[in-house]
Amino acid sequence: KVLAKQARLRGDTPFMQFEDGPMHNYAEAHQLCNRTGNGYADAGVVFGENVALMLNNSLEYLWCWVGLGRIGAVPVAINTALKGNFLTHVLTNTGCRIGVFDPDYLGWLADIEENVPDLETVYVLGEGDVPVFKRIKIKSFDEILAGKPDDIDVEVTYRDIGTIMFTSGTTGPSKGVLMPHGHLYLFGEAVRTHMRITPTDKYYITLPLFHVQGLTMMTYGTMIAGASAVMTKIFRASTWINDIRKYEATLTNLLGVMNDFVLAQPLKPHEGDNKLRMVCAVPVTDDTLSQLKTRFNVPKFHELFGMTECNLPVNRPYDAPDEAGCSGKVWDAYFEVIIASPETDEELPVGDVGEILVRPKEPYCFMLGYNGMPEMTVSTWRNFWFHTGDAGRRDERGYIWYIDRIKDTIRRRGENISSYEVEAVLLEHPAIAEA
Repeated sequence: KVLAKQARLRGDTPFMQFEDGPMHNYAEAHQLCNRTGNGYADAGVVFGENVALMLNNSLEYLWCWVGLGRIGAVPVAINTALKGNFLTHVLTNTGCRIGVFDPDYLGWLADIEENVPDLETVYVLGEGDVPVFKRIKIKSFDEILAGKPDDIDVEVTYRDIGTIMFTSGTTGPSKGVLMPHGHLYLFGEAVRTHMRITPTDKYYITLPLFHVQGLTMMTYGTMIAGASAVMTKIFRASTWINDIRKYEATLTNLLGVMNDFVLAQPLKPHEGDNKLRMVCAVPVTDDTLSQLKTRFNVPKFHELFGMTECNLPVNRPYDAPDEAGCSGKVWDAYFEVIIASPETDEELPVGDVGEILVRPKEPYCFMLGYNGMPEMTVSTWRNFWFHTGDAGRRDERGYIWYIDRIKDTIRRRGENISSYEVEAVLLEHPAIAEA
């Protein structure tokens, strides 16, 4: 509905390009999503059906996401690093009958074919070697794109499931987060609101579309604002600033160790001569923030706190000063947040470190549970609060400071030490590539 509205209001406005390929305007994107949605419907996909997407970043990923949404189907966003038991778990948990795969990952699928009996047909995007499958039918994604460009008359609401994304399984199998359309929209609206995205902005999107940052925050935020974006297949630290200058990007995101990878690159001429007005960098240390600002001449940074399950309940106010590690204030139009004792769930005094607990004020702006894991859903939601598993504190101004994952926080002489900050120091050593 958002894309259809933008196609009506600003059809000729640039919307999305993939690397150095052509820029698609909103009208073209709208039509391609219709073609994809109708193509899936012609292939027998029905309302509420899960469809696996194991793809690198591409425009086709975006057409699939919107097109499936338009017929009420549910894209299952699969991390492209998953194979073996991990991939088997995702496909069996969601019971996907149809999938779309990049050729790069067909070999991994062939290895587990006997363990994923629900999967019947896989559409392959692009060219590449196709292994021999005993049972699964292999077809070209061109068949899906050959759908009619006609508008799709299926009533889909903000209450319906729009995507399933899987969280990392640090304490067991990864969990499929049931994300209604209202939840997906609010991710994009949070970024549009707090980064003040306008139609004149251009987002540089390097994060994977199987995660919320790439898909819902950056891509959907761009769409809601009527802005434009350039998407890359992967994040490349070596070309990051060159690309930003070449594409004249005004916004981009850096996540975790990406900050360190960018700063580790050799200095290039004219790095500060760019059009960046804001970077969303999460999380950053004082030293990292200072280096990014000085080296790349970035006037403003945005920090926030969020999760696939609970949206973006904490955001830095636009006019607040940059403070490394400070996630910002509670977005109290939509959320309640407290810092609580991990043992009792009781709220702690200002300044004390505890678990960040969140709950929504609006229905369907939060996950609806974990797919096929009711016990895990109830456990995470105990005492009417969603338990993030993250440690944080609230200061006397009402600002939330992210500390670390509860189980990754190091206690030394009564003090909490962030493992992230220890890792950031380790990464400064030339012999260490990643920590």
